[in-house]
Amino acid sequence: MDINDVRGLGSVFALIAFTGIIWWAYGSSRRKRFEDDAKIPFGENEEMPTDSDNKRSN
Repeated sequence: MDINDVRGLGSVFALIAFTGIIWWAYGSSRRKRFEDDAKIPFGENEEMPTDSDNKRSN
């Protein structure tokens, strides 16, 4: 077994891992969760502190 065989096995492993991740990410059983998670930035925000709240009192 030389370096080219190791590179070939590494490529096959990377392709299998990539395909598995794509299958996991786009699987229908996780679609609802990912759609809900995608809406998080547009949800109701908590009140953010203003600049006057951040100033030190002397």
